[in-house]
Amino acid sequence: MAYIPFVGRLFFNEYLALFGSFLLLGLEVVLRIITLALPERAIRFLYGQSRAIFNTLSSTPSERAQTHKKKVANPIAQAHDFVALCELYGYYAEEHIVQTEDGYLLGLHRLAWKHGEEGGHVNAGPESQQKKVVYLHHGLMMNSEVWVCLTDAERCLPFVLVEQGYDVWLGNNRGNKYSKKSVNHSPTTNAFWNFSIDQFAFHDIPDTIEYILSTTAQASLSYIGFSQGTAQAFATLSIHPTLNEKVDVFIALAPAMSPPGLANGIVASMIKASPEVLFLAFGRRSLLNSAGMWQALLYPPIFIRFIDIALQFLFGWHTANISPNQKLAAYPHLYSFSSTKSVVHWFQIIRNGTFQMYDDEVQSPFRVADGSRYYKVARFPTRNIRTPIVLVYGGSDSLVDIKIMMNELPAHTVAQEVPHYEHLDFLWASDVDKMVFPAVFDALELHAKGGEHKDRTYSRQFSIAGSNPFRPARQSLSHAGIDHDEVGPSDMLPLRSIMKRGDASVGGSRRASTDGKALNGVHMNDTV
Repeated sequence: MAYIPFVGRLFFNEYLALFGSFLLLGLEVVLRIITLALPERAIRFLYGQSRAIFNTLSSTPSERAQTHKKKVANPIAQAHDFVALCELYGYYAEEHIVQTEDGYLLGLHRLAWKHGEEGGHVNAGPESQQKKVVYLHHGLMMNSEVWVCLTDAERCLPFVLVEQGYDVWLGNNRGNKYSKKSVNHSPTTNAFWNFSIDQFAFHDIPDTIEYILSTTAQASLSYIGFSQGTAQAFATLSIHPTLNEKVDVFIALAPAMSPPGLANGIVASMIKASPEVLFLAFGRRSLLNSAGMWQALLYPPIFIRFIDIALQFLFGWHTANISPNQKLAAYPHLYSFSSTKSVVHWFQIIRNGTFQMYDDEVQSPFRVADGSRYYKVARFPTRNIRTPIVLVYGGSDSLVDIKIMMNELPAHTVAQEVPHYEHLDFLWASDVDKMVFPAVFDALELHAKGGEHKDRTYSRQFSIAGSNPFRPARQSLSHAGIDHDEVGPSDMLPLRSIMKRGDASVGGSRRASTDGKALNGVHMNDTV
């Protein structure tokens, strides 16, 4: 069928939705301009008014409960960077800079010392303490802070890994809070922001891995990604065959590859629209620069409520597994800069239903031939990945279609479902230590090579009396003026069963088998 520009790609109601989105964007631009012109006193006044409105609408018991929760959440929410967040819990964090082959400078954080180990040498030569390396990477429009802004150290995966004896590194994408610099381009230019998932895969992830292994003198590391951090690893490992030997296991939390799409009409219309329309709406630099403005204007509980409404509006998430206290602490750290082009890339992937590289071809408004006959966008060859892959996904995550994903991954891929989990639950859910950590620990124990973990069995419990490794963290929070309830640490239950992609094919689809009906009380599906 001949291609006719604009006509035929969108339905009439989708054009209306797209037009409405432009009106909303225009309104936000006007409000942002007005806000930038306001003096600081006026901004404080607006903040105070939003707080007064919230307190008026809240019941007295609710106000008292909120005041108590703020004592815990406020220092975390107000921490200005990754190092400050770690210091709240008594951990020392190193800061590193990685220069990619194309000249971007990426921030990289390291947590290598348990409580009491500060000042020791870790992976710094044959005489130093040798530890297995784990590399964690964040999701879309995030930075490394999302891993450590939890209200309990027991639910913070990097801290738990450190206490288990790992050398933990946390990466950052180009353009975000810690990587907004290049030796070739200024972040005020369009050229700086001209990147998509392709550049993450060809440069950011492989260059960061090479830096970590070079610095620690280790032969391999274990990779743990969240959301887009998993997509970047899928892409990277598929196009760098030799890198597969340097990653002993890839653990994908809330994995992203080819999301099924978004139900919201406005966003669905943007997905179908031409990339030029999206660049016209959002510009060619960073996306959603006004997020900080709204955070400054709104009282935190109101800001949190707006985020919840947006998540439900866009993705259908109810965030019921994340406590209000945790939202107050974490949502201020949720957003970081990324390029409009990287989001346009995701829209292309969703529209075409395939995990592909960025489509650079600009559709001519006068073209009538079907270009797909002569031009095919390269797909990431994810079935070529040799690194062991462990998927841990949420049964209520609207961004995961596990059947499609398993069909695009190698046969050795294994998957674990947490049925009631949504996307952000893998970072901040109240029971993430019980529902997610066991799968992570067991995958590391099974696949990690060398170091002190080769033949060790992980401790599944932290002793409350005397040797609680997180006791210094609680003391640190107390010094910050926080009333922290004494809560016993969570049991780390072993992984009892795991879904594995089988070789048998039934009706053209792959089936997965499990050796049990439940995993730590979570029921498993028998098909993938």
